Amino acid sequence: MATYKGIATDLEKVGESWELSGVEGDESVVAEGIDAGMTLPALIDRYGASLMGHRNYEKFGNRFPLLIKFIDAREDLSVQVHPDDAMSQKYGMPNGKTEMWFVLDAAEGARLANGFKNPVDPADYETLVKSGEIENVLNFVEIKPGDTYFIPAGRVHAIGKGAFVAEIQQTSDATYRLYDYHRKDKNGNERELHTELAKEAVNFNDTDGNPVDYKRVENVPVNIVRCPFFTTNLLEADHELMRDYRENDSFVALIFTSGEAVVTCGEEKIPAHQGETILIPASAKGISIEPKGNVSVLETYV
Repeated sequence: MATYKGIATDLEKVGESWELSGVEGDESVVAEGIDAGMTLPALIDRYGASLMGHRNYEKFGNRFPLLIKFIDAREDLSVQVHPDDAMSQKYGMPNGKTEMWFVLDAAEGARLANGFKNPVDPADYETLVKSGEIENVLNFVEIKPGDTYFIPAGRVHAIGKGAFVAEIQQTSDATYRLYDYHRKDKNGNERELHTELAKEAVNFNDTDGNPVDYKRVENVPVNIVRCPFFTTNLLEADHELMRDYRENDSFVALIFTSGEAVVTCGEEKIPAHQGETILIPASAKGISIEPKGNVSVLETYV
């Protein structure tokens, strides 16, 4: 993670980098410029709709609606499911958790689980989990860089060993662990599972977990995910790319997945490289991206 982002650290194991977060206790901090040192919620307090967009500010207030991460899985991560908005609100949470993965790198044989191979009878759920047979009904697929997966709330999923992904999600910590490969800690205890909540959240008929079908086109924005909670485009360029945001009414996050470039927004010129994220305010009419060689960027907004 540190090498990918080009930062120095004494940490030996870094599994996640929260690139853009308004989560209490884990807020992103502005790195430079006149607002350097401000947290993301404080930034929203200061600029309101001019940062968030009028529609977003009316709906979310000073709560940033997206959480953007890099995830580096050195071992198989647990099999999980996230609740939808209705279930989350039933249990006192503001919203559910729909998300997407963009594969940045993958070791040989690395895989992800996304949904089921075939519909599963809910009556068989607990037996499948206890026996470990749940692994046999999951839709495991081998991955390569550039693969994109959409994970709506209710879809069972897991990140496998050797996968390095960018994750874009609704801001939520609502995660129910339904299987962890019967691994034990140093005291011989298995991790806590959330069996009943997971069962309530799971869509047992969800077999639509194949990768997103898209065609990469250089110097042309390519939409890879569009859902009610966010839109994400892939920008791959080797010369200047102009983006018009006048009709967006939303902030835009630019996640640099490879290469480097200079982003011009109004009078500001911001250099950025692989592993960095730039937040563009909703008041911006547009930007230009001037690559130094080739650059790849995920552009996402609400």
